[in-house]
Amino acid sequence: MARYIQNFRKFQPLLSELVARDIKIKYRRSVLGVLWTLLNPLFMMIILSVVFSSIFKFDIENFPLYLLSGQVIFNFFNDATTSSMTSIIGSAALIKKVYVPKYLFVVSRVFSSFINLMAAFTALIFVMVAMRAELHWTVILAVLPLTMIVTFSLGMGMLLAALTVKFRDIMHLYSVFMTGLMYLTPVIYPMSILPEPVRLVVSLNPLTNIVEMFRDVMFYNAVPTFSSLLIGIIESIIILVLGMYVFYKNQDEFILNI
Repeated sequence: MARYIQNFRKFQPLLSELVARDIKIKYRRSVLGVLWTLLNPLFMMIILSVVFSSIFKFDIENFPLYLLSGQVIFNFFNDATTSSMTSIIGSAALIKKVYVPKYLFVVSRVFSSFINLMAAFTALIFVMVAMRAELHWTVILAVLPLTMIVTFSLGMGMLLAALTVKFRDIMHLYSVFMTGLMYLTPVIYPMSILPEPVRLVVSLNPLTNIVEMFRDVMFYNAVPTFSSLLIGIIESIIILVLGMYVFYKNQDEFILNI
């Protein structure tokens, strides 16, 4: 373990450069640049709020905030895993030339998505203040679901990155999967409107627990229950360990497939 920590510290400057590169590439030639990390979730919140508030009469106080909070979690997971999936393939030229710990490419993508997550979280706070929503002390507990979603996304990112090197079809299938997953996550709708069989399926989605926990601490002044914390921690750790294991077992063959 000490060797891995020492190796990580050795390449930490490279990790910083990779994160900076990812951010620069994403917003290259953009007039507003990183400001889009604030504007994107806000624009989507406005559009979806108008559409779904008109079509569906959800009995939810401050529905725009309800919607935006779900977006903060789901959009980060989508962005982090989608970008991580191609991190090894996209860095083939560098991997073939010099030795670099390959996990750094996945970590850099998750870190750059984390910067966007913090910007979206800031936008959520601003919107809460603008809409005069009460800021409870439990807001500081948002670090718990945010840590869980980052850990979960890192594990999924490493798993997807390793598998995509061998099976390129995953890149095309994943967008379809994420579309389905969005509707199986209570981002737009409340769990209360779902019939019992569907509610059971949605509750089995690991993102559901994290999204609901995030909303509880942000809006409802509710401390996460022990069971929700335990489930979130266990699921995040299992996916992280699985992702690291699959990545470690396949990383020596990456050079043969990229």
